[in-house]
Amino acid sequence: MLATGSADLAERVDKATDGAFFAIPPGPLPRDPAHLFEHLEHLTPPKVVIIDSELGLEAALDLASQFDQQCPTINIILVSDVGPEISMSAMRAGVRDILHPAADVSEVREVIDRAFQAASDRVLVSDVLNEALHMDATPDKTGRVISIVSPKGGVGKTTVATNLAIGLARTAPNSTVLVDLDVQFGDVASALNLEPEYALPDAVHGPASRDAMVLKTFLTQHETGLYVICGPKSPAAADGITGQEISQLLEMLASEFRYVVVDTAPGLSEHTMAAMDKTTDLLLMTSMDVPGVRGLRKELDTLTDLGMFTNRHIVLNLADNRGGLSVADVEATIGTKVDLVLPRSKATLASVNQGVPLIQSGVRDPMTKQLRQLVQRFAPTAGAKLKPLPVQPTQRPAGAPAPRRALPAWYRLRRVGAR
Repeated sequence: MLATGSADLAERVDKATDGAFFAIPPGPLPRDPAHLFEHLEHLTPPKVVIIDSELGLEAALDLASQFDQQCPTINIILVSDVGPEISMSAMRAGVRDILHPAADVSEVREVIDRAFQAASDRVLVSDVLNEALHMDATPDKTGRVISIVSPKGGVGKTTVATNLAIGLARTAPNSTVLVDLDVQFGDVASALNLEPEYALPDAVHGPASRDAMVLKTFLTQHETGLYVICGPKSPAAADGITGQEISQLLEMLASEFRYVVVDTAPGLSEHTMAAMDKTTDLLLMTSMDVPGVRGLRKELDTLTDLGMFTNRHIVLNLADNRGGLSVADVEATIGTKVDLVLPRSKATLASVNQGVPLIQSGVRDPMTKQLRQLVQRFAPTAGAKLKPLPVQPTQRPAGAPAPRRALPAWYRLRRVGAR
């Protein structure tokens, strides 16, 4: 892939590669690899990217540095005639080689061949290391896919999904991804106080759908270290997302992450069924009311008829004996044991409005305690890592930024309305 404004350089690269290159459209350099990959459409991601410093040296080095962090198996060539001091900066940014702007076709070919071979070697080493790590972590070489489902809405799936995902992310940093699979009205971004640049359609279409390394550049990172694929920004943007694309997405994520948490839409839609097909752990939820409990019984019967899921976890949310139902009543109706009871809590509503999940804030509340128990069902050693670690203002190092404060609920509502 070539990023340049020079037609002459493009012609020499064309000859050196026998036309096997892709030039991104003229204009400023993309801000990050994901923006650059957007131009690929249905093409295979490159092994070598050539960046012309004439488009802006600082921007070129910044882009090279992001490639080095996010896509270490892609090698960067910088086109520049600068001195040794810039060469050192380029090296620190992860540039593989420097090509002089006036290099002839044979020199261009030599540099590209060298970078291409190094990229191939990196991929080979990366595959071997990943295989070894996966063999140590899980015999089947895939992560756990945990899907949160319910026949009805309003039972707190997103609250449970976000808290579970953050809890798992804290037990093993950079190992957890949360997918918002409510393709029309997903609330994960709001629940985590995120303003994502990319969303589910970007992850299932284009180059991200074919390469796990490219897919990672389209993820949104939460301040806790959790990776997130947020739902589409509007219901119309969800058109064209198929069940097959969801299956492929979850398969790719499970090959890269230890935990894949999936927040689904109510009911058994095509997308939810596709997620269930790739799910290792199914977390079924209901609220403590007659319609919700009956709906869960029907869903359990349907899954039993289909022969799906022996590894089920039943969660009863919004538990309150004052409503006339007991946990024993719920268990008698659904025909199986409830694994976890989450109490009705005022702290939950406040955390949702602030966009700060309870496990993240560490608010002392019975709901927080139960959510930690839920995390420990999937990560038994998580107990100590989930305890809140408050930092007093006097303990903050001099010059360090103040802790991030959640936006007030009224501001977040006004912001959503304006958008």
